[in-house]
Amino acid sequence: MNDWRTKYQEKIVSAEQAVKAIKSGDRVVIGHACGEPPALVEALVNRAPELNHVEIVHMVAMGPAKYTQPELEESFRHNGLFIGASTRKALEAKRADFTPCYFSEIPRLFYEKILPVDVALIQVTPPDEEGYCSLGISVDYTKAAAECAHLVIAQMNRFMPRTGGAKIHLDELNFIVEKDEALIELKPPVIGEIEKAIGENVATLVQDGCTLQLGIGAIPDAVLLFLKEKKDLGIHSEMFSDGVVALAEAGVITNKNKSVNPGKFIAAFLMGTRKLYDFVDNNPDVELHPVDYVNDPYVIGQHEKMVSINSALQVDLMGQVNAEMIGSRQYSGVGGQVDFIRGASRSKHGIAIIALPSTASGGKVSRIACELDRGAAVTTSRNDVHYVVTEYGIVNLRGKSLRERAIALIGIAHPDFRESLMNDAKEKGIL
Repeated sequence: MNDWRTKYQEKIVSAEQAVKAIKSGDRVVIGHACGEPPALVEALVNRAPELNHVEIVHMVAMGPAKYTQPELEESFRHNGLFIGASTRKALEAKRADFTPCYFSEIPRLFYEKILPVDVALIQVTPPDEEGYCSLGISVDYTKAAAECAHLVIAQMNRFMPRTGGAKIHLDELNFIVEKDEALIELKPPVIGEIEKAIGENVATLVQDGCTLQLGIGAIPDAVLLFLKEKKDLGIHSEMFSDGVVALAEAGVITNKNKSVNPGKFIAAFLMGTRKLYDFVDNNPDVELHPVDYVNDPYVIGQHEKMVSINSALQVDLMGQVNAEMIGSRQYSGVGGQVDFIRGASRSKHGIAIIALPSTASGGKVSRIACELDRGAAVTTSRNDVHYVVTEYGIVNLRGKSLRERAIALIGIAHPDFRESLMNDAKEKGIL
């Protein structure tokens, strides 16, 4: 015990001292989403005049991503495994790159040195009596990055909740920066009438005892509003947010019927407000694990009555799902959508749901489209798609022919677009 305490003291440095070990040309992986270590990222950005061509690998960047600013182009280049609000402009301006990859396979990129990791910047809790730190709200690919990096710099933050599951020992940390500061928070989304209608439709597909995976945003949160009468739901999800806390406190989510990890909330990362972080802190029922476990379709498929709920930007009349691009513009990424759709499809009595508003651009564009936009990628193939839900209804595309799919999808499109969709489908020979 005394041995790790001595080593711990020897590793404590300032953020400015720690990042001096980062060299030009290094690949730096930053802890994910709200688990990003702000003090370390800020110190790295401040070193910009001394650095050239440092590659910064991140998925959902919830911080300001100052390393993508135009004036720092020679110092840093962002390689996004997902694109968020703070990194889109850099990608569009060709100052950043995007690497397509299923969320579940990101750790493999590091372990197999497809993307060798030079430096990992992570955020952890203070150590327990045995010298182990919790990775708090970001385990996903963060743990793999730390295990593969030549240099691991950790911001140790007393505001980081201690979560069960994966952890890291002080011996694995090269430098420790003690900096207590409020975690990045994700404010609850605004849930409108359309989202409520979609949520109510989706909730009709959820049975008592189901295990849920929920994506990010207004629609998944709206679904939770309509599950208050359900019983003994469970959570096995790449992430969850504040809405889950309310259902847990109401006794709706108990996890007791889960086929895998019964009694436990299982996730790879968390995004929410302090309410969520306080709920998971030292909660023995909450465990965070690496994403190559949580999002593994084989693991997901072992859950009976697994329900996967994800959103999309477009669905075409063949059932192809675009959840990541607006035309040829990369808007987000695949994330865990396909991981969970395939896992839920292999679950006994499992279902996979794509839920989306029927229109975009203030009602001017139909999200149910005859064809996906020119240049857009297919996120979920027509072979994987199962349920599609809008505010106008629910369709199950499994086992349906292309003609049957087109008719069904037109039926849940916005009424203003149904006639034109029918005409387009006939013109293209679908109907």
